[in-house]
Amino acid sequence: MLVIRPITEADYPALMRCAEESGHGFTSLPVNEKLIRGKIHHSVESFAKEVSSPGTEGYLMVAEDLETGEVVGTTGIEATVGLDVPFYSYHISKVVHASRKLGVHNIVELLTFGNNYTGCSEVCTLFLRPEWREGANGRLLSKCRFLMMGEYPQRFSKTVFAEMRGVSDEEGHSPFWEWLKDHFFSIEFTHADYLVGVGHKGFIADLMPKLPIYVSLLSSEAQEVIGQVHEKTRPALRLLEKEGFTNRGYVAIFDAGPTVECDVVNIKSVYQAFHCSVEVSEHTSSHEYLISNTEFRNFRAVAGTVDVNTDRTLARISPEMADALRVVDGDTIRLIAQ
Repeated sequence: MLVIRPITEADYPALMRCAEESGHGFTSLPVNEKLIRGKIHHSVESFAKEVSSPGTEGYLMVAEDLETGEVVGTTGIEATVGLDVPFYSYHISKVVHASRKLGVHNIVELLTFGNNYTGCSEVCTLFLRPEWREGANGRLLSKCRFLMMGEYPQRFSKTVFAEMRGVSDEEGHSPFWEWLKDHFFSIEFTHADYLVGVGHKGFIADLMPKLPIYVSLLSSEAQEVIGQVHEKTRPALRLLEKEGFTNRGYVAIFDAGPTVECDVVNIKSVYQAFHCSVEVSEHTSSHEYLISNTEFRNFRAVAGTVDVNTDRTLARISPEMADALRVVDGDTIRLIAQ
């Protein structure tokens, strides 16, 4: 059984391993000891903080195998973006170039540079090691964040978004970045991606074209990948789309990967979740749920079978699950059907 829990300082080696295995384009987890340790420390402080409205908190969690104690994945939430460090994106829009006299009517697309997600919450840093990508593990790692948001909405913004990894090859070459590099940046995608990951974003404002870019002027290779997701990120995108997330025309500034968003109240795993009182007992049930306790600092989430009564007030869970969630008889848990 996997349990999702807040990260601790002792999880540094495991998080660094996730960073090394995640590959190019995984901006939120660069291979940098100082930054990784800083993210862990910031998360520990954020979980301990009393919060009545979202600020610069960042919540990082890990997936731990209860049998071996091995950490096999990570997932995170930024309470807001853009308040301390600018958050940039491109918005795809359309303009019409027309002349009635000449009988010409052309609709062209523009990429407009901006900061429209400032103040929104971001779900990010989702990574599960390949040998664990089976069963409900991926769904648990993704949806546990929505169980947390539903239980503690005051800690998060009205709108939640996710920036999906765009198209790049195994060497980290991005067709979209290649065009930007040739005209504006003159540095490799992997270098630019790393600089953003370690927080050195000043070069973006310095070098990024300020005026809208006509998509038709880009190379054909760059045009083809706008709004397309990296093959390794497709399962994560499908999960978010099933939750109600959709693309509103925003893409990442480096690889043009899609950004998807949803208001918290419209996220399926938020509005369909329900509470039950716990009864710890051996039981027989074929109903699969994702389950969390209702703690914050000691948040725990698991996946498994639960026997829920007909009026959804009582949930019978196994002693093993109770131990993983750190609950006892009479405690309250939050559930969402898988």
